[in-house]
Amino acid sequence: MMNCFPCFQSQKSRKSASKRDIASPPSEPVEAEPKKQKPGDEEVGGGGGPPNGGVAQTFTFRELATATKNFRQECLLGEGGFGRVYKGTLASNGQVVAVKQLDKHSQGSKDFVTEVNTISVLKHQNLVQLIGYCSDGDQRLLVFEYIPNGSLETHLLEMTPEKKPMDWITRLKIAYGTAEGLSYLHLQANPPVIYRDLKPSNILLDDDFNPKLSDFASVSFGPDGDSKFPIQSRAMGTYGYSAPEYSGVGQLTSKSDVYSFGVILLELITGRRAIDTTRPNDEQNLVQWVIIAINKIATFLF
Repeated sequence: MMNCFPCFQSQKSRKSASKRDIASPPSEPVEAEPKKQKPGDEEVGGGGGPPNGGVAQTFTFRELATATKNFRQECLLGEGGFGRVYKGTLASNGQVVAVKQLDKHSQGSKDFVTEVNTISVLKHQNLVQLIGYCSDGDQRLLVFEYIPNGSLETHLLEMTPEKKPMDWITRLKIAYGTAEGLSYLHLQANPPVIYRDLKPSNILLDDDFNPKLSDFASVSFGPDGDSKFPIQSRAMGTYGYSAPEYSGVGQLTSKSDVYSFGVILLELITGRRAIDTTRPNDEQNLVQWVIIAINKIATFLF
């Protein structure tokens, strides 16, 4: 069975190190919980506000166009269903940032500013920090701190023969930090936040491989985080990571994020993608493949 999981072939030299380090994945102290407030209670601050002071800065479209060299292709970091992300440098202070240019028709100005107000008070070491926004005319842009080390997808799933597989301590650190970030969104944020599209490409890694949840364009704000109060929502997750009740009928709860987190755990353990059409038909869906493998083991043992 171990031959099915190539990531389990760890070197003997790592065993002693694992025993020393496994006790507690390193993490920075969690910041104090911000003052609870409802969306719209506080007006979004002006451009002079501190980047991490709990109030989003406002930027003009010209400022962000200058920062990203007029949104040149060379500055493009990635592209998704909600827009494009560019690397930029703010002329005012030289700070390197990630600028997300949203679909112009995604939402109205009032809804956009309300969500910016809510996202700006989310403070946790495992979340990418929102710095500010732009709402000039029909332009909708979000400015986040720049995370230099790429995504979990790049380091875990986009493997080449010359790349060294991620070690187990790092995988544990990423799993632990991702769980901490989700727990904060579900249990401490006010209102509670359902992430909706948790996947490896949305988990960014800093220089020490600490994970940070990014891309808040698809989050949903609920009356509370209790799964007894589901939100009916148009499914916006990614195939292979979305919970069946969400992708099927649009029933959204915090448990939808927990399901996605479970899929990511399987990817961390196996090194396989949630959906991989290059594999045989019975191995293309990671969750189904693992269920079949576990049932075979159970049949053999019992």
